[in-house]
Amino acid sequence: MTDDNYEYRNEALEGAKELENHLSWLETFTPAALGILATASGIYTYLGVTTLLDNTGALSVVAAVAYSTAVSVGIFVFWSYLLRLLPSMRSAQGYLGLSLAGLIGSLAIVAMSSWLNATALAGAAAIEQHLGKIIENYTEELEQTHKMVMDAQALEDNLENSANSFGKLAEQERSGNLSGKGGAGSIYSVLLSKAKEFQSIRESIDSKNTFIEEEFKKGNKIISKMQTLKSASGSVEKRIIKFSEQAINLSGVITNLRQTSAAPLVFRAMDDIAIIIKPGLDGRTEEFKETQDQMIKTVEEKVLNTAEKLKAAAKEIMDRENPQRTSFTSISRADAVIRYADNFYPQWAGAIAIDLLPAILVFILAITQSVIRKGRSGTRVEERITLSELKVAMRAIKDVEGNLSKEKPASKK
Repeated sequence: MTDDNYEYRNEALEGAKELENHLSWLETFTPAALGILATASGIYTYLGVTTLLDNTGALSVVAAVAYSTAVSVGIFVFWSYLLRLLPSMRSAQGYLGLSLAGLIGSLAIVAMSSWLNATALAGAAAIEQHLGKIIENYTEELEQTHKMVMDAQALEDNLENSANSFGKLAEQERSGNLSGKGGAGSIYSVLLSKAKEFQSIRESIDSKNTFIEEEFKKGNKIISKMQTLKSASGSVEKRIIKFSEQAINLSGVITNLRQTSAAPLVFRAMDDIAIIIKPGLDGRTEEFKETQDQMIKTVEEKVLNTAEKLKAAAKEIMDRENPQRTSFTSISRADAVIRYADNFYPQWAGAIAIDLLPAILVFILAITQSVIRKGRSGTRVEERITLSELKVAMRAIKDVEGNLSKEKPASKK
């Protein structure tokens, strides 16, 4: 063996011994640290479990304590096994087998503990996130419904224009500028009748404006109350109960607005307006009666065209896709944490880390043990023996020699 090889081997052996000394020191508090981590996880698991139980009676408390205790013990035992056994594996088969067992165990820990830890850490915030999403959906539905209703109310202007148009034609007929005969004759009666019908529908729509605005303001006030409940202090469960009441009220307001839409009214009314009952012709001559008949046909065409345009406008509003219905469903803290997990990465990371942090220790210990074995490989026993081991060996040799010296005189006799 060359001097360089001996020197290299000696340095490796010294490094291995130094690492062993460090491990000896670390092992003095590693079990306690592992126990603290397992206990902390158990506490958070207990807090998470209590949010899932139906009541807070004694039995529920016992059940939560039992579950969290089982989780703590399971985590402690699992990582204790893995910390001791996996770094000591010398074969690839054994190392891979224990690594697979460690992966399965880690998934089991996440399934039985980590998500409950996350529930304890971020459950209330996740519920508030859920309430905020519901408020956002309700606000959008209220605004879209109000817009559709106001678009239907805008038909009032078209109806007013039509009423004014037929009213002016009626006045012209009365003054004799249409058929040539003044007075309130047959054509005048038809024109005036249609003007009044259009005006009647317009007034019916106009009467709803105040109600629509009041309902819209009422809906916005309810949303403000829901916003206050979302961010208020106190138990989130109690706030959810009040929030649910406001959600029901808001759904009623939105339903009222939907039912107030003037589009169906205009759509149905135009069918009636398009029907004209011909009055008796009051012309004195056949020629004038023919003129009146032709004028009435012209009025019919104008009424029909106007009714069709208004009916088409109403149908366009009715055919629009209604805003998506929003409904509030209360969910548990655990469900909220899972549903809105992408908003709580730090809490999830902490919840999982408190359970799986010992995996890093297993990895570190496995690397360290591998370095120690490599440093000790190829060395003689006398090179690997420590001073304390040498003292023990010398003491054992002296004991053996003493026993042998006592046995020799006895054999001579």
